[in-house]
Amino acid sequence: MSKSLRVAAVDLNGQLRGKRVAAGMADKQMRMPLSVLNIDVFGADIEDSPLVFESGDQDGIMETTDRDPIPLPWVAGDALLDLRMMHNEDGSPFEGDPRIALAQVLKRFAIHGWQVIAACEVEFFLLEDGGNLAPPINPKTGRRLSGTEILSMRELDGFDVFFNDVADGAKMMGLGDVTITGEAGIGQFEVTMTHGPALHIADNVILLKELIKGTARNHSMAATFMAKPFTTESGNGLHTHFSVLNATGENIFCNKNTLESAVAGCLQAFEASTLFFAPYANSFERFVDGAHAPTSATWAYENRTVAVRIPSGPEAATRIEHRVAGGDANPYLMFAAIFGAALKGMEGNANAPAPISGNAYGQPVLMPGLFTDLTAAIDGLGAPLLKEFMPSMILENLAATKSQERDLFEKMSDHEAILALIDTA
Repeated sequence: MSKSLRVAAVDLNGQLRGKRVAAGMADKQMRMPLSVLNIDVFGADIEDSPLVFESGDQDGIMETTDRDPIPLPWVAGDALLDLRMMHNEDGSPFEGDPRIALAQVLKRFAIHGWQVIAACEVEFFLLEDGGNLAPPINPKTGRRLSGTEILSMRELDGFDVFFNDVADGAKMMGLGDVTITGEAGIGQFEVTMTHGPALHIADNVILLKELIKGTARNHSMAATFMAKPFTTESGNGLHTHFSVLNATGENIFCNKNTLESAVAGCLQAFEASTLFFAPYANSFERFVDGAHAPTSATWAYENRTVAVRIPSGPEAATRIEHRVAGGDANPYLMFAAIFGAALKGMEGNANAPAPISGNAYGQPVLMPGLFTDLTAAIDGLGAPLLKEFMPSMILENLAATKSQERDLFEKMSDHEAILALIDTA
């Protein structure tokens, strides 16, 4: 069977967009309309986008990244992915590319001699395939899943062939070892990824989602990362752990003042950054008190009810866990929002409020929390704070994209909207 190559960049919704070519074309310059990175979740142009008719729908150049071609183990034949990013005709980076937005934030860390090290915990549901919003059938028992099985080894063993393919595929793709656990929802699981340089890890989240979705299809199931597919079950989160190393490899978060300034930055940008954590109307249904999703701008040491948690462990491993984003978030934009805010806090020696103790859901509100709906979150992109670390083109294009999607989803029933997001989120 002949080899094939997918050459793709990632759009604002975290979807791969590109073309399938012969493997022998890997060194050939590839071009694609710049507007392709600014289309809605259904794959349609954004109405009145300046990237389409106003500019003649110009091509950009798909520049290579630092990743070698990536095997796609769920695809028939010897298939590879060449992950790229968009540049303008003059060779300058295209500021509407979410990967480039993150790279620019990370360059600001590099000016200080710092490197962001990150890791993610990604939650998803396995579903019956065929467009039905139903839990899958356990391959070993032949019975449909019907109850919560938090950290159940027996349930993991029931899907062992599927998870073996996911773990083997992750290694083949260069994603490293993964840890898999059962979560609170029926048919819900979590994959914890190996830590590494932040841009590489953001790539890995995109690739892991593709791997899990593709592998699930090969096992006659569907997998979804949408934030809240079932109203009665826990939602899918995308938790981010990060630390910052200096030029000699020391973790600067071991300094309590630096750590708390980074936390303060995250909390100060909490409300304005809502859309980067919750990109669809469905995303907001996940934020329910007492449902393992943070609802207020709070932080604490070793407390899973807060938005920003400092996990316990050796001092050298001190890190921040940002627990807000849903599984439907674009990891490049989410990272850019989190790290950009943390850096602003560190550069300004910002002061964090006192860490809370106990259940965050019952605490008095001291700082603005997340916006409570999609329209408010879209409007929040105009906050001056975001413009200090996020390209204006990203903010403008994302606002237009989410406004168009909101209008389309409002014409659907709740059930139709959920089915529309199962495969795409």
